[in-house]
Amino acid sequence: MSKPTPRKRPYRQNRRAAQASLTRQRIVEAAIELHGAVGPARTTISMVAERADVQRHTLYAHFPTELSLYLACSGEALARDPLPDAQGWRTIEEPAARFRTGLQALYGWYRRNAGLTAAVLRDAECHPLTREIVAIRIAPGISAIQESLSEGLSAKQMPLLHLSLSFFTWRSLALESGLSDTAAIESLAGAIFGG
Repeated sequence: MSKPTPRKRPYRQNRRAAQASLTRQRIVEAAIELHGAVGPARTTISMVAERADVQRHTLYAHFPTELSLYLACSGEALARDPLPDAQGWRTIEEPAARFRTGLQALYGWYRRNAGLTAAVLRDAECHPLTREIVAIRIAPGISAIQESLSEGLSAKQMPLLHLSLSFFTWRSLALESGLSDTAAIESLAGAIFGG
């Protein structure tokens, strides 16, 4: 008679799954912190492993490719603080009022995420993987915002809208020139809508 195969105890499996989940989260947190501090292009797998206090092979067990790690950390960052949802603004009929509402939401997001966004967008200029993540995670949200705010605008107003939506425009007006978000928005609204 053969011996029955020992079954794994459910509590051990649950404990292992919980440990694995915590380790995965530590790795994601480490990557987010490093991407904000030195930028994705300068962040190495070794740096993430060291910051997360795991071995490289453990990191690779959770994230076999850099792309999988970047998708996880960008997904986590946006889950914590998603880009503003432009759908709610479509009910605002007057373009200038819709512009002010949308830009206030977007500039608030830029302000809350300034360090990480600056590093990511800077690196997207020269780092293909970061550019790919921006195209997947950020570009669709910005496009939806632009589409919502462009309704009712003339071809002449569109380039100024595009300029207004740029993180770098916000940074230049709000951080470098010292304007409040509201004052920056009013300056841009004046340029686009007059008055």
